[in-house]
Amino acid sequence: METSRVAGSFRDPSGFLFRRGGTLYRQVNSVYREDYDRLMESGLYNELVGSGLLVAHEEVDIDPAGPDAYRIIRPELVPFISYPYEWSFSQLQDAALLTLEIQKRALEADQSLKDASAYNVQFRQGRPVFIDSLSFEEYEEGSPWIAYGQFCRHFLAPLALMSYTDVRLGQLFRTHLDGVPLDLASTLLPARSYLSFSLLSHIHFHAKGQDRYADVSDEKEVPDREVGRTQLLGIIDNLQSAVSGLSWEPEGTEWAGYYDDTNYSSEGFDAKEAFVAEAVDTHGPEAVWDLGANTGRFSRIAAESGARTLALDIDPAAVEKGYRACRDNGQPNILPLVLDLTNPSPGIGWEHAERKSLMDRGPADMALALALVHHLAISNNVPLPRLAGFFSQLCETLVVEFVPKSDGQVQRLLVTREDIFDDYTQEHFEEAFREHFTIEETKDVPESKRTLYRMQVRSSTS
Repeated sequence: METSRVAGSFRDPSGFLFRRGGTLYRQVNSVYREDYDRLMESGLYNELVGSGLLVAHEEVDIDPAGPDAYRIIRPELVPFISYPYEWSFSQLQDAALLTLEIQKRALEADQSLKDASAYNVQFRQGRPVFIDSLSFEEYEEGSPWIAYGQFCRHFLAPLALMSYTDVRLGQLFRTHLDGVPLDLASTLLPARSYLSFSLLSHIHFHAKGQDRYADVSDEKEVPDREVGRTQLLGIIDNLQSAVSGLSWEPEGTEWAGYYDDTNYSSEGFDAKEAFVAEAVDTHGPEAVWDLGANTGRFSRIAAESGARTLALDIDPAAVEKGYRACRDNGQPNILPLVLDLTNPSPGIGWEHAERKSLMDRGPADMALALALVHHLAISNNVPLPRLAGFFSQLCETLVVEFVPKSDGQVQRLLVTREDIFDDYTQEHFEEAFREHFTIEETKDVPESKRTLYRMQVRSSTS
């Protein structure tokens, strides 16, 4: 069977991920032998897995994928790999608190996290979970937390910027893969952030300290302070308080209240929900991507059928509301993510492959594109044929809605711009999508001029 290494798993000498025969494995290298055995034998692994904080794995007896192997393990799969620049404020906050909780429990077992990367956290069943079982090392009394700086860059700095300055600054992860540089965060934070002792010490003073020793060439010139266990736990507690004390309320954005300010009648909404439910029931998809999901009203229909559902939306406020609802109301099959379809997550990092693009993480069995096409076609000047081609790469089955120019929401988009969209008609819409899809069902939305479609991607031989 063909073996291929996972592109984003090459930096850690302790081991790496690889695929063989469609199954994901992780090779534990001999250099990590003592730390791996300590994790497994100390009871920490069982405690973290039993608490739902760490993904489980199984040791397997197969040929290694590289030299110097100690163990091969098969980790429990996470349904969809997402990245910090796709998370809402509360998702990043919950991931930060998970990391700190694991570090506290590790210290109790005389171990410590050597990595505090946000990329070591994924979302499963509506909750964050740590996925890197090779991040643990022996704790040495008096040693500082080696991952402290990384935690500040990956969690505290972006959360502070999102809370104090602008929630959209979470997108800095796309250009700073190892977290937001602390000097940049210190510059962008407002003066009032200096009134927070935690931000003052962990970001502003930390940034100045980094500048002070940036040009030191002799490691012996850098102060080497011992940090006792009690002091270290105090730092973790302070970081927990700092992270928990940050907040952002999803108000005042354009689309977070869309469903409260739309021209659908209750009968129209009911018909739309019934159409989606029937499509899901007909095709029984395992994975559904709700494109332009807003707060996830229609995502929930797919999720209730058991489908693993992504609720993708450009508006961080809508995604924040959607995530809070999933987390607080126990809706485990939905993963809300911030994503701009006109500029979706690209392949980035080493060789453009360390973090996968949206397209590389698909396709889904079904996509929903409800009340979306007019935003892409008119607000963003994407021609209908390009839309149809793009959607055909994302899914096998498409549930899509056409909203005509006479609709109030389209008129709203045209208020401040010239109407240059002569081809934006239902006839041209159907013509464009028939190039890639077979239209299997249509339905007019009651008390509106909108039309719903259920389509199937044409096979390459048709």
